[in-house]
Amino acid sequence: MALAQNLDLDAVNGNRARMRTTNGETSMKCWGMFLAASLAAALAVGCSSEPGPDQAAAAPARPIPAPAAAPTPTPVSTARMIPSVLTVEHEVDVLAEHDGEVIELNADEGSKLEAGGLLARLDDRQVEAALEQARADLKVSENNVLYNEAELHANEARLQRAQLMYNEGLGSKADLDTAEFMAKGSRYDLESWKANVEKHRAEVRSLEIELQKTRVRAPFGGVVTRRYVRQGDVLTKGAKCFRLSQLSPLLVEFQVPETEAHKPAADQPLRGTLLSDPNHTFDARITRVGPVVDAASGSYDVTAVLVNPSPNLKPGMAVRIVWPATASPRP
Repeated sequence: MALAQNLDLDAVNGNRARMRTTNGETSMKCWGMFLAASLAAALAVGCSSEPGPDQAAAAPARPIPAPAAAPTPTPVSTARMIPSVLTVEHEVDVLAEHDGEVIELNADEGSKLEAGGLLARLDDRQVEAALEQARADLKVSENNVLYNEAELHANEARLQRAQLMYNEGLGSKADLDTAEFMAKGSRYDLESWKANVEKHRAEVRSLEIELQKTRVRAPFGGVVTRRYVRQGDVLTKGAKCFRLSQLSPLLVEFQVPETEAHKPAADQPLRGTLLSDPNHTFDARITRVGPVVDAASGSYDVTAVLVNPSPNLKPGMAVRIVWPATASPRP
């Protein structure tokens, strides 16, 4: 009995073991079939160009992002910086117009003068002496004119009397001829002395001009920027004496290439800066544009006058002109 029960127990345990083995194999087979089906479905969805109705209903549509706005191009400044210097209309070296020794200096560097102001004086004694002689000669000629005018008046009266007496038969033809000769001679003498007066007047004017040339004068109002001579120097005609310069109006001259899109024109406003101090700016206005393009540089000659310049601006300072140009967009 006991043996039979043991055999039955072993049989039952064997059946259970076989069932577990069978169930495990069945589960593995079912799992493999599930994986194969899932892989096939995924491949079918990936290969399909259009989702099926079931898939479209199941998966919500993703919003399509709006295209990004194109960036606004940043303007690129194409303004040209043109180098130049401040200048003035009048700046000259005043030259000696006469030979002579410098006997008087009336101005030095920094002196301000009006037009015609005396800068220096040369030795003028010789010219003064010649001028006095010419004036005396002129006086003699003028007196001779007066004398000959009186003489002519007397001789013309004598001629009238001789003509009357000859007409009345109281005078001879010889007396009449003599009276005519004397009157005609007086007229010739008077004309000669009148011409002599004009000659001496011209000599006086010439010597007065020479005397003025011994004075070195400012041709225009300005300031002395350099003195070349000292008292006691012996100068020859044409020697440098002083450099005279205007202080205003300040000008700037420069060239603009003919290829520039922005063409120069009269009354056009400009802006400039000092080369030594870029923060110091000034305004200017174009006053003149060259009528032709310079063949060598292909540029216009342009002149501008500064508008209400600062007192710190002086002729000769290096500057840059900001020449305007149309800005080109930066991509």
